[in-house]
Amino acid sequence: MDINEYKDIYVFAEQRDGIIQNVAFELLGKANELAAQLNEKVIAILLGHNISDKANDLIVSGADKVICVDDERLANYLTEPYTQAITQIINEKKPSILLIGATTIGRDLGPRVSSRNTTGLTADCTKLAISPENQLMMTRPAFGGNLMATILCADNRPQMSTVRPGVMRKAKKDPARTGEIENMTINFDESKFRVRLIKKVKENRGKIDITEARVLVSGGRGVGNKEGFRKLQNLADVIGAEVSSSRAMVDAGVMPQDRQVGQTGKTVRPDLYFALGISGAIQHLAGMEESELIIAVNKDKYAPIFQVADLGIVGDVHKIVPMLSEKLKQMRNKEE
Repeated sequence: MDINEYKDIYVFAEQRDGIIQNVAFELLGKANELAAQLNEKVIAILLGHNISDKANDLIVSGADKVICVDDERLANYLTEPYTQAITQIINEKKPSILLIGATTIGRDLGPRVSSRNTTGLTADCTKLAISPENQLMMTRPAFGGNLMATILCADNRPQMSTVRPGVMRKAKKDPARTGEIENMTINFDESKFRVRLIKKVKENRGKIDITEARVLVSGGRGVGNKEGFRKLQNLADVIGAEVSSSRAMVDAGVMPQDRQVGQTGKTVRPDLYFALGISGAIQHLAGMEESELIIAVNKDKYAPIFQVADLGIVGDVHKIVPMLSEKLKQMRNKEE
């Protein structure tokens, strides 16, 4: 492999039911930063059916070019057809870097694509940078989140990484931005299509993904149990927030894993983050320290969470949260 033949940063623009997922726009924002250092272009890969009209959304969000594959065999995500499509794009276009969101789809697709193309993959990254030798430095949690490992893919291309949603910042859309849209046809080998989609069943949980929430009420070990989290839910209902938690409460079976914030959970950037009964271990801080405003409540005045909090209250979360909920409810009723 002559790695000098490979150039440009490619971003897999994940879409579901024709809606491009936020992680795609986050990756475009980061790809632009990296491309500026390498003096290369940012190219988005858009796969699906009846999705050609979405290509311009990627251009105004940072893509210099969009490779669009509009095919009914890509209408729903299945590993093999998506892998074949991206592999043919890699073979023909020779990207230097390929970024994929670390979603349920990305975590399935990334390893298959890397194996098919005999290259490495660094999964679940939280940081990307360019080395002095113009290689992609991919950083991810290791050993249960107790340290961070930076990994290089020196001898193979493309350099592949799946990146956690919520970690990178989206670039501001520029409606005046222009770019190229290339419609590409893939020669599928349908003899390898061993899986068929029979039916899709969507579960309506009535909850917003915590990475999308503008306000989060997050509880830790100090909240204690499900009864404690009911108090947090009452506060969340008053202010229109979502409830999340630290890893300790997930491990204890009090909260589901999709509500976990931290290195081994999800990275969030809400406008307002309540850290209630959370001590502030480094693994948790890594998942929420970029929040715009952090309000912490903890009995221990030396808790690390106060080092990143904009406002800290030293006290019992079980007393303060109900008082806060009642006060906010009264204020809301007066406004109405």
